[in-house]
Amino acid sequence: MKLSGLGKGLESLIPKTMPVKSEAAVLGDAPKTKESIFLIEVDKIKENPHQPRRDFDEIELQSLASSIREHGILQPLIISKFEDENPSGIKVFYELIAGERRLKAANLAGFQFVPAIIKPKVEDRNKLELALIENIQRADLNAIEKARGYDELMKKFGLSQKETAFKVGQSRESVANTLRLLGLSIEIQKAIESGKISEGHGRAILAIENDNQQLALMNEIISKNLSVRAAESLGRQVKGVVKKIKENALDPESKALESRLEEFLGTRVKLAKSGNRGRILIEFYSPEELNAILDKILNTRY
Repeated sequence: MKLSGLGKGLESLIPKTMPVKSEAAVLGDAPKTKESIFLIEVDKIKENPHQPRRDFDEIELQSLASSIREHGILQPLIISKFEDENPSGIKVFYELIAGERRLKAANLAGFQFVPAIIKPKVEDRNKLELALIENIQRADLNAIEKARGYDELMKKFGLSQKETAFKVGQSRESVANTLRLLGLSIEIQKAIESGKISEGHGRAILAIENDNQQLALMNEIISKNLSVRAAESLGRQVKGVVKKIKENALDPESKALESRLEEFLGTRVKLAKSGNRGRILIEFYSPEELNAILDKILNTRY
């Protein structure tokens, strides 16, 4: 399967015919070609620092480990080779580019060696691109992990949303909508990561600007198990109320007049304006209080 947006993508790193070499070949006792797969010690492979996935489902990893025990690792890892020279000699180690789930599962399965394709040098940008694409295609990052991966690509390498979308084979609108989720509070982001609410729920929550109201909507979604459509409807209602309140916000002069009315009538008064028109709401709590207010109004002389 060809990966759009990354040139040859992972296909260029995974040839169709790949003879497996022994670990001795990795250490230099046999010629290396870019078609070769090598057996590499698990302990010598370091994790990819640009890996966008932070949380791995333990049940999923155990299932993959069981599959690996039975069938082996069918898809080789992709790694870079490094040499560290010290007084005792040259120490060889490897850095993972793609295949972190398989590496973790191989560890769980008790494998000492894993098949891997060695790339002599891969730029940081390509490591992140490959790790992100590999996860999206094989295990589906959750929406927040995708957003963080896109955000890292953009910040580290100065990419626009359009360029990022091209690199990962997504539409610009899809990347933009996913990135918007990073504007949510950490609590709501965690709810999306844990699966308590979906990406669609997150976008519905984003329609509301106030943080406390966003949290309230999230709790409503979880407690009532609301669908995305129901969450969007509720979000529009909240947004409408907030908009109405903003529209009815009083200017300083009207606010002062409201205070004068409250002081004169001895009760709470609400002044609502819309342009040059409006209404006055006077509160009372008993028939006696209503009569007292009426007396003040009717007996007032100007």
